[in-house]
Amino acid sequence: MGRDYSGHVAAWDVSAWLESLTRIAPSTRSVYERDMVAAVAWLDEHGVTDPAAVGRRTLRAYLADLDRSGYARRTIARKASVLRRYFDWARRTGRVESDPSAALTAPKGTANLPTVLTAAEIDGLLEGSARAASEPGEVDLRDRAVIELLYGSGIRVSELCGLELDDIDNSGVLRVWGKGSKQRIVPVSEAATEAVSRWIRDGRPSMVTADTATPSLFLNRAGRSLTPRDVRRILDRRAVSPTHPHALRHTFATHLLDGGADLRAVQEMLGHADLATTQIYTRVSRERMRDVHRSTHPRA
Repeated sequence: MGRDYSGHVAAWDVSAWLESLTRIAPSTRSVYERDMVAAVAWLDEHGVTDPAAVGRRTLRAYLADLDRSGYARRTIARKASVLRRYFDWARRTGRVESDPSAALTAPKGTANLPTVLTAAEIDGLLEGSARAASEPGEVDLRDRAVIELLYGSGIRVSELCGLELDDIDNSGVLRVWGKGSKQRIVPVSEAATEAVSRWIRDGRPSMVTADTATPSLFLNRAGRSLTPRDVRRILDRRAVSPTHPHALRHTFATHLLDGGADLRAVQEMLGHADLATTQIYTRVSRERMRDVHRSTHPRA
């Protein structure tokens, strides 16, 4: 990789381990690098300066410390996976006699509630950042339509990327193919319907090319179907703080329940097979009400 590891990191042969990861994408290798360097720094601070001195209890203490520090469960699980990959390599290459990460799992902790955006954060995504302001007009129309549709219908990013031109009409109804190839009809907000209509009329034609003609509703700059990764880049470009596309689906559901929507109606719109999956949003609504009460009631 060409990076010069110094100090405690070099003692762990992190560079050699990274060079051995030949079947992963460069972006994934960069994530593994950051995770392993962070783990080595923590171990060094706790007096463990050599991989051979690491025990399973030490690794569990590290993951527990991440949990107490507020890291998401998915992030901790990824970091545990990186440790397992590193120590498996260290064992195979003779750097440690036994693998202390064998059967290492992330602490379960408490279930994190879904991230819900505020009205101001939604407005910020629609208005865009200074970086987004330099984009061509057709790109801005597409990006606004994507955000409005994710928030205005609650569909999954994969479902949005699979939409075709005839899946939406001006009456505010969307035909979606969800998990298991199940079709459902989803109502769409007026703002989303208008944004999509503007994109189809004024933006999409300039992105269509003769070589890449496709019935897909949303296109990337090359004229091909928009991908989930493209959507993530749209939010990265327009958001003030990191925002995952799924947060718009969470926000859609929570705002509906905040407004008094029936839980089973929300379940149907989201395409959840099990009502229990939708019920997580009732917890979010209760937490939001408690926060409002605590912050506004004089005797809270």
